[in-house]
Amino acid sequence: MSSADSEQPIHPPTRPRPIASLDDLTADTFGTDEEVEEFVAFTYSERRRDVA
Repeated sequence: MSSADSEQPIHPPTRPRPIASLDDLTADTFGTDEEVEEFVAFTYSERRRDVA
């Protein structure tokens, strides 16, 4: 086997589905609304941390 053969993927990459609506962009990243609120609060506090 040559080195060029080892660099080729076993399967070709799949083509992404076209986005037809906003529902196609949704993800189940957070399990609850509380997790979302904690993430947003953390993000805001980290952004403002060096401002003060």
